[in-house]
Amino acid sequence: MATPSTCTTFLAVFALISALLIGFYGAGSGVTWPVVFLTALTGLGSLWLRRRDGGTDRRVCVLVLGDLGRSPRMQYHALSLSKHGYNVTFVGFLDTKPHQEVLREEKIKLVPIAEVKGVRVGPKILTYVTKVILQCLQLLYVLLRMETQSHILMQNPPGLPGIAVAWLVCVLRGSRFVIDWHNYGYTIMALSHGDTHPVVRLAKWYEHFFGPLASRNLCVTNAMKDDLQKNWGIKATTLYDCPPSIFRETPLKLQHGLFMRLANTYPQFQSRGCEEDKQVERSVFSECDLCEEAVTLRAERPALLLSSTSWTEDEDFSVLLKALEDYEGFIKAGASLPSLVCVITGNSLHCTLEHVQICTPWLEAEDYPVLLGSADLGVCLHKSSSGLDLPMKVVDMFGCCLPVCAIHFHCLHELVKHEENGLIFRDAQELAEQLKSLLSEFPGSGGQLGAFRRTLRHSRGPGWDENWDQNVLPLLSAP
Repeated sequence: MATPSTCTTFLAVFALISALLIGFYGAGSGVTWPVVFLTALTGLGSLWLRRRDGGTDRRVCVLVLGDLGRSPRMQYHALSLSKHGYNVTFVGFLDTKPHQEVLREEKIKLVPIAEVKGVRVGPKILTYVTKVILQCLQLLYVLLRMETQSHILMQNPPGLPGIAVAWLVCVLRGSRFVIDWHNYGYTIMALSHGDTHPVVRLAKWYEHFFGPLASRNLCVTNAMKDDLQKNWGIKATTLYDCPPSIFRETPLKLQHGLFMRLANTYPQFQSRGCEEDKQVERSVFSECDLCEEAVTLRAERPALLLSSTSWTEDEDFSVLLKALEDYEGFIKAGASLPSLVCVITGNSLHCTLEHVQICTPWLEAEDYPVLLGSADLGVCLHKSSSGLDLPMKVVDMFGCCLPVCAIHFHCLHELVKHEENGLIFRDAQELAEQLKSLLSEFPGSGGQLGAFRRTLRHSRGPGWDENWDQNVLPLLSAP
């Protein structure tokens, strides 16, 4: 016997076919009975699909056509919805484990979907087309077999074919469709294919056509809000990324615990020298008196520099590598500067230098904010493909009161205030000079680096929860 979800999916596909046939017969055909018959059946199908119950208004689907574990903003959406009593169906790839708060929350149900691969033989366009078709069928099946949702909240990018499918499901089921614009997908594709590539042009048309069909829209910057209004005819609400409470300065004991765990795997964190004192536990950065359980940072420690990748093509880590080579040159030329341990999360880089060590550790989700809160300086290499989004990694760093050097792009000033909470650079040489200047008084708390940290401590704005309550919650209850 067919299950309700199978019937629902069948009716959705049938409704699509019926709509196409209605259009065909209506285009000059003198035969009217098929139109009447199919219209009636489509109407019955819509009634079936729009079945609602007492819990429909408290159900929201959060949809990501990407890895849920690497989609922090959408995880925060899911948590905020659950805190306000919504039952959340969180759909996406499950390559990386989401944060423990998401996993523990009873009102959040994870629905993993597999990344679809197209046909592997023949021209690339065939692979791409078959992948899109299979993803459409996959998403239709997943979205229609779940209970009717009051809203579908989807991240874009990636949005092909998810925007079209989610919009269709919302039309069929009477749900409201909300797009959270993080960037424009076609601009990311243009980084590797060029602006004039047919696939890029198709993706641009697709976003421009389907994007305005959403009931509500969110975006990450005022610059994007203005662009959506001017060039897309979309009225969006700016929801700035804000660090959740887990991003904060890390207490010394937690710092030492993380350093010691990492030292078990990564030699860059291991204590150097031949200290033989069983009463003192040491990493390269910290030491703990085991008798008194007192933790201190080592006076001769290297500076801990941290950067991370967004797994997109709008980052060039060769800029950082060249800057580190120049920094090495400053030390060899006699400059009084600390050695560096440069931690790069999410990427694998190799560089052999005497005074600079690069470490690319694998971190659990819970360890990432602890490491950010333990670092001395952050570096961001994100160059927005559209010039309209902001790097969330900097938001997290600022939540930990970690000063940042960030590469310049159009709307970065909405987040990084040059010479107030960090520095903005344009090339490797300028970054190297900034590292030299900021670390010249390390490990002392004076100088520009200490001033930036104090500014960040005293300029913390509203957190994610307050920001979300003010900007998103009203959209969900609006008619």
